[in-house]
Amino acid sequence: MAPYESDDAVGAAREGAARDGAPRSGRRKAARYAVPVAVVGVAAATIGLVPALADSGDPDLPKITAQQLIDKMAKSDVQQLSGTVKITTDLGLPDLGGLEDGLLSGSGHGGSGDGSSADPRSRLTELATGMHTLRVAADGPDRQKVSLLERGAEYSLIHDGKDVWGYDSKSNEVYHSTAAGSGKERRAEPPATPGDFAEKALKAVDDTTSVTVDGTAQVAGRDAYKLLIRPRQSGTTVGAISIAVDAKTWTPLKFTLTPRSGGAAVVDAGFTQVSFARPAASTFDFTPPKGAKVTEEKDAAARTPAPKHDEDLAGGLGGLDVLGKGWTSVATVDTGAKGGLPTGSQGGDLGGFLGSLGDPVSGKFGKGTVFSTRLVNALITDDGKVYAGLVTKETLVKAADAGK
Repeated sequence: MAPYESDDAVGAAREGAARDGAPRSGRRKAARYAVPVAVVGVAAATIGLVPALADSGDPDLPKITAQQLIDKMAKSDVQQLSGTVKITTDLGLPDLGGLEDGLLSGSGHGGSGDGSSADPRSRLTELATGMHTLRVAADGPDRQKVSLLERGAEYSLIHDGKDVWGYDSKSNEVYHSTAAGSGKERRAEPPATPGDFAEKALKAVDDTTSVTVDGTAQVAGRDAYKLLIRPRQSGTTVGAISIAVDAKTWTPLKFTLTPRSGGAAVVDAGFTQVSFARPAASTFDFTPPKGAKVTEEKDAAARTPAPKHDEDLAGGLGGLDVLGKGWTSVATVDTGAKGGLPTGSQGGDLGGFLGSLGDPVSGKFGKGTVFSTRLVNALITDDGKVYAGLVTKETLVKAADAGK
């Protein structure tokens, strides 16, 4: 879905509209799709101001600085688009023989509290692993559609005004909510377009980050500039983030995150086809098919309050305490569960399985187990504390020692 603005983005957009003489209502709507305007205020010393030069074979576009490019992204007022997005996520998780499907999306796609295979809270988490193809469409702040294409089936999430529909064609189940609202009132949803990923990445831009323009490219047949984000800190698992930005609309067209360890991208999300024309109104129409099982969400507003807006990548674990700064920040929570995970003989078969996935560690904090992926690492201590971040195992242990 298209990104939802932070409070800072809304305020900055209003101020920009007043300065430019543009109608405030238009800017307010545009803010919903823009990369947060707050990033424009990043000190020039933080941003690499080296102009972009066209690489051989790539589009020959006018020179632009990183600051200028971020400026244009923040002021972009694109409200209509449609297209196809391919997302590949490779966290380096072990092969669990299909168990990961149940863990990520609920057993049989029906693991949500309401027991519907069409519940978006379970279905869109599938984007966290593997390769997926999405069809996306947007027409202003109150009409969006994302369809997850599967073999012989399709899952669609449609937002049309006050109504939010989820439809699983495989099971012929429908999930309906009228409590999600729009804008800031909507619940957080997994990123589904390059713009969603870019929004989260740019929130991490501070004095711990290098940002430059790294040439040009063509994405989905459109000319684009490549914005390159690199952590200045050691101890993080993030190597670099590349964002291809459309040279006309200033919309992110492709997002690639590569780990510091090298190899294939951890996340690669890009348009293979995109149009900025207004989608047909019928795109967002939905009526439950005959015979479909319809589940109505109950008391959604009371059960799922609007999320707080994150300030950095670690803030994505909202509500947790955060140790450190920037790319090496570590989120921590005390679960209150003593004894740690049952990774030894006391855990039986499950204990042996968990033990094979983690590495035992010790330090001033005591003892625990580190579970690693190519991007996110987590330490679970024997006294029930959890430390997690986009950091190395060594950084996690140091954070646990410092937090003791």
